[in-house]
Amino acid sequence: MYLLLDNYIIRGVQTIVSREYRIDSNIKLVNILGEFNKNIKYLSALFNISITSSDSSLRLEGEESDVANVEIFFDKLSEILNPSFDFSFNKIDELYYFHKSNPELSFKELFTNFITLGKNRKKNIYPKNLTQKIYVESIKNNVVTFGIGPAGTGKTYLAIAVALSYFNSSKVGKVVLARPAVEAGEKLGFLPGNMIEKVNPYLRPLYDALDDMLGVDNVAKLMDKGFLEVAPLAFMRGRTLNDSFVILDEAQNTTSEQMKMFLTRLGFNSKAVVTGDVTQIDLPSNINSGLVEAANILKNIKGISFVNFTKDDVVRHKIVRDIIKAYESR
Repeated sequence: MYLLLDNYIIRGVQTIVSREYRIDSNIKLVNILGEFNKNIKYLSALFNISITSSDSSLRLEGEESDVANVEIFFDKLSEILNPSFDFSFNKIDELYYFHKSNPELSFKELFTNFITLGKNRKKNIYPKNLTQKIYVESIKNNVVTFGIGPAGTGKTYLAIAVALSYFNSSKVGKVVLARPAVEAGEKLGFLPGNMIEKVNPYLRPLYDALDDMLGVDNVAKLMDKGFLEVAPLAFMRGRTLNDSFVILDEAQNTTSEQMKMFLTRLGFNSKAVVTGDVTQIDLPSNINSGLVEAANILKNIKGISFVNFTKDDVVRHKIVRDIIKAYESR
């Protein structure tokens, strides 16, 4: 893609520019425009300029600084676009917020860092913002990594993806996922069934992530063979986990004793990731969160890393960012 300077229009103290941005002939313009031009309409709103299309070019009109910002965005986009690139509405959102938070970094920083899940993978998985990239690198480079931040930032999903990639490349022999069985502000009362049936509702989000990556059948096969385990945190007591990749999810709902118990399960050739959101603690008010305590007392230990996510790192629907922001500002 390349740019043609067209003209300047002076409106009051503002300089309004109108420029033509030509698209590489190998790229289908419709891939960028989206159905009924909805992609371009959304980008126009995000960057506060007018973007229109004609033939193989885009017309950019707005304040000079805003137009220049869009030019940089499309320059970075041209590095990753190819005829089959999925320039979906959600992808625009991801790229825009990455560009906004990291204007100096190229999109290649994200899209060349795939997490390989092996032959059974259902999809390509990669960090979608700089914090996620740092998080994945931290997991790979440390024995224990804490991912702390709001819902929707990919803390658990990416940890599971890295764990599965370690298993498929024979770096570990087993993947263990655990969660504390704590009611989220509700009293559920008596739950029918055996022990596994009682705790499964608490573990469902972990199964959802696994199913999304590998498919239900592949997950069942790995569990049947003992290579994959999903269990409540209480089941970790008394065990030593050698040659394992262990993930503790929703760790804000662990007590101090539970957190210590979990971290001391690690055996030889094992790695652990602990995830949680300290703004959503469901423990009784008189009990301190083991995650909050761990963040204070373990921060200077070599081999333990802490990665903090913010609302700007949310990769769900953009309204989730707005919801988190609203709750933070009340």
